[in-house]
Amino acid sequence: MSRVAIVTGAGRGIGAATAAALAADGWRVLAVDRGGDDPRLPYAMASAADLDASVAAANRAADASRGAVAGRPDDAEAGGERAVRAAVADAADAEAMAAVVAEAEAWGELEAVVANAGVIAGGAPAWELSPEEEDAVVEVCLRGTMVAARVGIPALLRRPAPRQGRFVATASAASLRGLPGLAAYCAAKAGVSGFIAALAADLRGTGVTAAAVAPGSTDTAILAESARLYDLEGAPSFAPQQPIERLIDPAEIAAMVAFLLGPGGAAVTGATLPVDGGLSI
Repeated sequence: MSRVAIVTGAGRGIGAATAAALAADGWRVLAVDRGGDDPRLPYAMASAADLDASVAAANRAADASRGAVAGRPDDAEAGGERAVRAAVADAADAEAMAAVVAEAEAWGELEAVVANAGVIAGGAPAWELSPEEEDAVVEVCLRGTMVAARVGIPALLRRPAPRQGRFVATASAASLRGLPGLAAYCAAKAGVSGFIAALAADLRGTGVTAAAVAPGSTDTAILAESARLYDLEGAPSFAPQQPIERLIDPAEIAAMVAFLLGPGGAAVTGATLPVDGGLSI
């Protein structure tokens, strides 16, 4: 059976890029997104149309990769089945995510879960942030990662030994820095890193690993919202703070996730790897 990966927050940004990178590497990908706005937050979430566009782009990446191998530009998966499917679900809803896991297991060998869903809110001191916005950040960024592990890890462990499996989460350079007006986001992302370290300890000897990536200023909707919160002209305003003096492309984060899910990442567990253009130095 084909190996399957679940990617949350796949409607745009890093999640969409990760779905495409994994599809190009030969994975079947279940691309998960809520596909609608969160009423607690003042900026637009990825829409159902965004998720469909992400899936279509990832399938094109898969076709191009297979075509390059086979010498045909539009080689489709055997039987005409696409490599990437959309799944509309709230990453912090355990019941909804359990259904996603069941679908993935029915589709092939579930070998990887990528907990990428995230949101941001702030622009005020911690004690002034609305409880609704604070809850949204902690729920999606941290609880969403924990839910992905709660429903996903047992599925990875259901595979017969000797097994291999990967759990990868998206943390942030913000987990290592105190950023004004973004206390909830910093706390949630620090929580992701701490959870990954403990999860790796729990997975000792199982053949399943847990790791996280910590992006710096990456060209995503979250960074655009960060610029608005700081009254900046736009996301490019953050480029000078990184030693590489440019924004990171979501595909660059996706490449690290793909590495962690591949043979080269087999010995990486418990770690949060910076992919931050030097922001954390």
